[in-house]
Amino acid sequence: MTTSNQGDTLIVHGFAGIGWSEALRNLGMADVGLELDAAACRTRTTAGHATIQCDVTQYPTWVFKGRTEWKIDSPVCPPFGKSGKKLGLIDLPLVHQAVEDLSRGKDTRAGIGNACLDPRSTLTAEPMRWHYDLMPERICMEQVPSVLPVWEQYAGILTRWGYSVATGVLDAAHRGLGQHRKRAVLIASRINEVALPAPTHGGTGQPPLTPMTSVIGWGYTQRPAPTVTGGGTATGGAEPFGNGTRQAMRKVIGTPLWADRGVPHLRPTVAECAALQGFRPGLTFHGRAGQQYLQVGNAVAVPFADAGSRADDGVGERHLAVAA
Repeated sequence: MTTSNQGDTLIVHGFAGIGWSEALRNLGMADVGLELDAAACRTRTTAGHATIQCDVTQYPTWVFKGRTEWKIDSPVCPPFGKSGKKLGLIDLPLVHQAVEDLSRGKDTRAGIGNACLDPRSTLTAEPMRWHYDLMPERICMEQVPSVLPVWEQYAGILTRWGYSVATGVLDAAHRGLGQHRKRAVLIASRINEVALPAPTHGGTGQPPLTPMTSVIGWGYTQRPAPTVTGGGTATGGAEPFGNGTRQAMRKVIGTPLWADRGVPHLRPTVAECAALQGFRPGLTFHGRAGQQYLQVGNAVAVPFADAGSRADDGVGERHLAVAA
């Protein structure tokens, strides 16, 4: 399968979801996505994205050895996100140990996972297994802001391996998205110098941030929407905006800061959430309603991933940076 302009090299995408793949599509590229959730796999395949339904932690890396140009990962965020119990933050020392061990070819995931308060915490260490085995030319990763210390640990290791690496917390609203969405990101390359992309919106001499109403026709009139989430339960909930967020919204209803839509609740539709994430109109999400909300809320913000395309080193090489 050809996924870039360099022969049969591949863009291998762990914890695939749909956002990164849609961004790559906009760049004329395609990935091979590894995804466990059946509904998300159906969404991907219906949209035309190559998909392997599997548990990323159990899938062999040798399948892609010598063919992986790009490795992309967006590990699941509930252990570290604001809406969860944040047990991942307590597990961070164990996650750091797993990353260090994997960077030396030592697989301690099972034992460390059993010691974690949230067994999903070690999924943030999983990409290191692939980096060690495949040594891809380029790497892109994103997670919630509290994972930045882990990305900085990755950066130290990748730098020792000869990569140019950039890490930081970026807000997708500063790339024109009609939603505030801060994420910790890492980009790395073995062939060119990399840097995080500069904001294009909201700064001096730049276009203003995109208001929520400009995207879905209701809500905040002078600022982007709050972060869209996957809902309040393990399978996605009915409220893509958290309770605190909804309380803040209600305080400005009836003022010039808010455009009403004449319904008693503040729940956007799946299509409205998808628009706030930057997905193309008409993209179909499969599964039950909660599963659809979960796919949208967990996805990478599409325009920001695309906005990472830039020229560097005078050769026009394109790099992707994300904020989901």
